[in-house]
Amino acid sequence: MHWHRNPRCMSDLTFRNVRKVYGDDTVALENFDIEVDDGEFLTIVGPSGSGKSTAMRMVAGLEDVTDGEIRLGDRVINDVPPQNRDIAMVFQNYALYPHMTVLDNMSYGLKLSTDLSAEEIDKRVQRAAEMLGIEDQLDKKPGSLSGGQQQRVATGRAIVREPEVFLMDEPLSNLDAKLRVHMRTELQRIQEELQTTTIYVTHDQEEAMTMSDRIAILAEGVLQQVGKPEEVYERPANRFVADFIGSPSMNFIDVELRGNTLVGPSFEYEVSDEFVERVREHSDADEFTMGIRPENVRLADDTSDAGATIPAVVDVREPIGSDNYLYIRVGDEELTMRVPGDQKIEEGRTIDVEIRESEIHLFDATTEENVLLEAERERESPAVAN
Repeated sequence: MHWHRNPRCMSDLTFRNVRKVYGDDTVALENFDIEVDDGEFLTIVGPSGSGKSTAMRMVAGLEDVTDGEIRLGDRVINDVPPQNRDIAMVFQNYALYPHMTVLDNMSYGLKLSTDLSAEEIDKRVQRAAEMLGIEDQLDKKPGSLSGGQQQRVATGRAIVREPEVFLMDEPLSNLDAKLRVHMRTELQRIQEELQTTTIYVTHDQEEAMTMSDRIAILAEGVLQQVGKPEEVYERPANRFVADFIGSPSMNFIDVELRGNTLVGPSFEYEVSDEFVERVREHSDADEFTMGIRPENVRLADDTSDAGATIPAVVDVREPIGSDNYLYIRVGDEELTMRVPGDQKIEEGRTIDVEIRESEIHLFDATTEENVLLEAERERESPAVAN
């Protein structure tokens, strides 16, 4: 049975300079500015205490907005009571009523908050149950269901509301790893079918990368970057984003730029005039942090430029099936490499590694912003203005 989305106003959601302060001085969110398009799946990701759940709870009306405004379509909802916001939330703990059947759990909110007929409520529950594959569980109580089934019931309870916005607060974190991966796919499929604007909160960057149209990365209440998954991975705005997004994390080495040479504690790396020009367009500094993804630290071969290879010692080889992670030492620096699983490189061996200039990230030692990305943006901005 196909789900027909009810016609309604555009369900784009906008945060305009939103600020949240607890008590006198605890700032949970600062100048949060973002537009979520109608039908978009946006994931807010960040470590514990970054402000991501606060942002979601303000949309739901569970937290007051200190400054700024939140708009749903063309309506400011800062002071709209939660029950009048046409928003449905799926929590981490599912919050199911243990004494009620699955059917009653899914229909209870509709019976309380709408004047829909019993027949229409039943139709909505049946449609959602079929979509989620729990149509044979409707007479059971939550206590007899698995964690995955309970998660589906909680999602179904949100779906039957046919809301303008879904809010999902770490809904998969209580599931085991295999089921979590399966449920990611399920939630994506459902959201694509319903085309409901969705904000999804998680601390799991892998979850964010696989599920989202766009990702918003938060740290200590401040928005660091918003972009498509591949954009925040390949073009991180700063060192925090570069470190947080990607597993294993990006390698970081403190370097100085002397002329055309990046000088590290135990190596030197020659860069092109164009590379230096891009750096100098944005920065006069000499001290930087060089970043390189583990998959971009490669074994040098006979075709490699001898000047671009760096000797390293393999400390540990960690097989993970299709890949091997190599933990290597370049002088006193420890780096992570990712190589194909069929490359059996012995621990203790000295190898030559190759780093390509185009895959180097360079972060300002003081501000931690991505100098090369800022230079690129400054080149593009005149064209955007015209």
